[in-house]
Amino acid sequence: MMLVHRHGPCSPLPSRGGAPSPVEILRRDRDRANSILRKITGASATNAARASKGAHLPAHWATATLGTNNYVVTVGLGTLARYFTVEFDTGSDLSWVQCKPCSDCYEQNDPLFDPAKSPTFSTVPCSAREGRELPSRTCSPDNRCRFEFAYADGSRIDGDLARDTLTLAPSDAIPGFVFGCGHENSGFFGTEDGHIGLGRKSVSLSSQVASRHGPGFSYCLPSLSSGIGYLALGGAAPANARFTPMVPNPHLSSLYFLRLTGIKVAGQAVKVPAASMLIDSGTQLTSLPGGTFAALWSAFARLMGGYRRAPGLSFMDTCYNFTGRAALQVPSVALVFAGGATVSLDVSGVLVGLGSDEPHVACLAFTSTGDDAPVGILGNTQQKTLAVVYDVANQRVGFGAKGCA
Repeated sequence: MMLVHRHGPCSPLPSRGGAPSPVEILRRDRDRANSILRKITGASATNAARASKGAHLPAHWATATLGTNNYVVTVGLGTLARYFTVEFDTGSDLSWVQCKPCSDCYEQNDPLFDPAKSPTFSTVPCSAREGRELPSRTCSPDNRCRFEFAYADGSRIDGDLARDTLTLAPSDAIPGFVFGCGHENSGFFGTEDGHIGLGRKSVSLSSQVASRHGPGFSYCLPSLSSGIGYLALGGAAPANARFTPMVPNPHLSSLYFLRLTGIKVAGQAVKVPAASMLIDSGTQLTSLPGGTFAALWSAFARLMGGYRRAPGLSFMDTCYNFTGRAALQVPSVALVFAGGATVSLDVSGVLVGLGSDEPHVACLAFTSTGDDAPVGILGNTQQKTLAVVYDVANQRVGFGAKGCA
């Protein structure tokens, strides 16, 4: 499947009011990262949701705020498929679209999915295995399995668990695909038509198509918003991929965690403690545990001493003003994972610009999770142009250079 940046010229999604500024995107990204970290550390969001809903089963608090993912794909749904542009996310499991009838729907790019026009559509009964896997399920009086998602920014999706044919390519249709059909959807959303989940539970897209394509998936995120990448299902890997084991996490068993064992700055090893890292397709910046970030920052700042510092953001303050600099000498950074898999970063993975408001200012593309957070997040800025392979069968993640431009 072709993968594009949601705000790039290849995206089919219009941006209401224009594309957000880089600073606004970074702030939303920080909200997403904080949401994920709260989830990982067992914050009380789910308990709060349970208390507020009384006897109703708690909403599933997704690991993100919707509309923060940078990348989208297009899929078909139903008999005589209608096509929808959706976010893809390794940080969630259930896929969903907005459906008719809809009592409270946000404005999306394409017409809503109409189950009445697809003879292969059916709702999932409450007794089905797929429904039992959802932490938010309830049962309607006519035995339809209902789901509810609450996102970190207060947005909410309510609807029926359903089945229909999913079309990934003209010759690749998946009958009986289980997804969420949202009928009451409120809060902050972009113009995307829905969401594709690539987590580890059986309701995720990758799990549902494993018998056909093989367990796992891969993607490549383009270096520029005008570029084109891909999302591929199955565990095939390029010959140059180097792998690191997936690490189980008791708090979020459906997500993908790796073990960071080292960091190099300008080719020199920096002494850092090993850390668990969530690899996430939707978070932009990499967040490191406090001690690990401090060691990286110290080595990087020392080598950048010849550049003028600039004001930054509250969560990203290692910034530099490059006005008048024709050529930059920015130290490379390499992230080393268990087993020796290494993500080598040039300036595009080390610095992030602040856009037209500050055209000559760029900041270190890493943030700190704080001293108390036990894990970090490997963001998509550090994954660009790599073939990132989720080899679920062998419980490992691989990185291959030059997966796309």
